[in-house]
Amino acid sequence: MKSGFLGNTNLGLFLVRLGVGLVFIVSGWSKFMDIAGTTAFFGKIGLAEPFVYLVAGLELIGGLALLLGIWTRIFGWLLAIDMVFALYLVKYAMGFSAYRIDLVLLLAALGIAFAGAGEYALCKGKCDLTAGRE
Repeated sequence: MKSGFLGNTNLGLFLVRLGVGLVFIVSGWSKFMDIAGTTAFFGKIGLAEPFVYLVAGLELIGGLALLLGIWTRIFGWLLAIDMVFALYLVKYAMGFSAYRIDLVLLLAALGIAFAGAGEYALCKGKCDLTAGRE
C-alpha cells in the first residue's frame, strides 16, 4: 500500500466502513424504534414478522461491526445481501431516484466484503473469513 496521507488505503477503507456502518446502525435502530410500523411494512411486501427482527438486528449489529472493524468481510456480505433484497422487493420498481442510495450501500458493502477492514480496525484480519490465509 502507498504511504502518505493521499495514498493511505487503510484510511480510505476506514472512512468507507465509518460511513456505511453509521447508515446501517441508524437504519437498524429506526426499525427497532418503530417496530409496529416496520412489521406492518414488511407484511405489505410479503415478509413474516421474524424477518423484521432479523433485518433490524443485522443492520444494527452489522453496522456496528463495520464501524469497529470486527468480522467486516462476513457482515459486508450479509449487508450486501440485505441490500439486494431491499432493492428487489421494494426500491427497484420505484425507479433510480428511489434505489440509488441502496445501490451505493450494496456496492460499498461488497467492497468491504472483498477488501476487508484494513489496518484501522479492532480485528485487523484476525477474526475474519481470511484469518490465517493472508
